[in-house]
Amino acid sequence: MSKDVLKFFLKLAAFTGLLWAVHFYIFITFFSEVLLYFPLWIIYIFNAVLVLAVYAFVNYKLAKGSEKIYNLFLTLTIVKMVLAIVFLLPVFAGKAVSPRVEVINFFIPYFIFLAFEIYSLSEIFKNQQTK
Repeated sequence: MSKDVLKFFLKLAAFTGLLWAVHFYIFITFFSEVLLYFPLWIIYIFNAVLVLAVYAFVNYKLAKGSEKIYNLFLTLTIVKMVLAIVFLLPVFAGKAVSPRVEVINFFIPYFIFLAFEIYSLSEIFKNQQTK
């Protein structure tokens, strides 16, 4: 089990680095004058840690033989959404200079990470069903 999580971590680290580099380049090129409340690297670490936690927990439960994996995934996704709102509370409270840019900078990577997570977990679910 830990071998699967380590493999996923390496894929996630490479994906995070590549996505961050592209996002950073686009942001510096087009929005260099905007001062951010949350630096891009913090947004990417937040998203990567949440994706890794969900993947590891679902993988752990699957290895233990739990049959309600889809319910667990849905619950963890809702918890991630709540944590995202809590993470963005300073932006919503008016502490950010440009809140629209902050929200866009957060939610585009959030949904890309969610797609990566769903794709990775679907591979696990397929492998589990074929066994």
